[in-house]
Amino acid sequence: MANTLVQDLIDAGIHFGQRSSNWNPKMAQFIYGKRNGIHIIDIKETIKGLLLAKKLIAKNVSEGKDICFVGTKRQAKNVLETRVPDVKMHYVSERWLGGTLTNFRTIRQRLRRLEELDAIAERDNFASYSKKMESQLKREQAKIKRNLDGIRRMDKLPGVMVVVDVKSEVTALREAKKLGITTIALIDTDGDPDLVDIVIPGNDDSMRSIDVVIRELCLAITEGLEQREQNKQAERASEGGEGQQRDQRGDGRGEGRGEGRGDGGPRRSKRSQFRADEAPAPQG
Repeated sequence: MANTLVQDLIDAGIHFGQRSSNWNPKMAQFIYGKRNGIHIIDIKETIKGLLLAKKLIAKNVSEGKDICFVGTKRQAKNVLETRVPDVKMHYVSERWLGGTLTNFRTIRQRLRRLEELDAIAERDNFASYSKKMESQLKREQAKIKRNLDGIRRMDKLPGVMVVVDVKSEVTALREAKKLGITTIALIDTDGDPDLVDIVIPGNDDSMRSIDVVIRELCLAITEGLEQREQNKQAERASEGGEGQQRDQRGDGRGEGRGEGRGDGGPRRSKRSQFRADEAPAPQG
């Protein structure tokens, strides 16, 4: 499996970086060498970052947290829209709206508005409105859907954010850092690795290399979802066992209370029984 992954990454050209004249010196630790004026990324560092990212994602998803993918450049857009919905996670592929995370309440209001517009469109396709109002509502619906459709089911802040090309998504990374959200990024040799927590050094301009990385991260999400379901089943089984034990303890207490009361009448305490036995017999 590891050999297949390495071959897929090499075939996708993930080891080709930017021109050496356009590099960021902070990426020196991830660069293997230079060829024809192009930096070559160390594939070992790419594998190391990818495996670390997969482990982190699987752990967070198993704990009930969600993952948000951000990639608004043309090469990443189609990949996110194809891969991410299959694992029921969230993505932003059109444009990152400032405050998407830090002003999440307002974003949720816009998503509720989208649900209202979708309901109207489904009911009568805006036929009950005038032509002018119908045109306005359809434009509003298309705009909200274009920008927020990928996060319309995100009802809480994500546990991890995955970014393609840090230079294009600086605003998203700053919001995630402000809120303490862990960040993972596919970074080319012209990016700044200090902006993210886990670096996956690689070619972020190739659709094929982006697709391989997102594919592997989605596999980690699937693994985390399976573990999440197993955890839920274990909790339900544990709760059922505790309930059965409580019922058994309750039955035992009931039997104990019934002892010493053979006629079914009110039970007398030992003290009252002792007094009755010691009381002198009446004379006369």
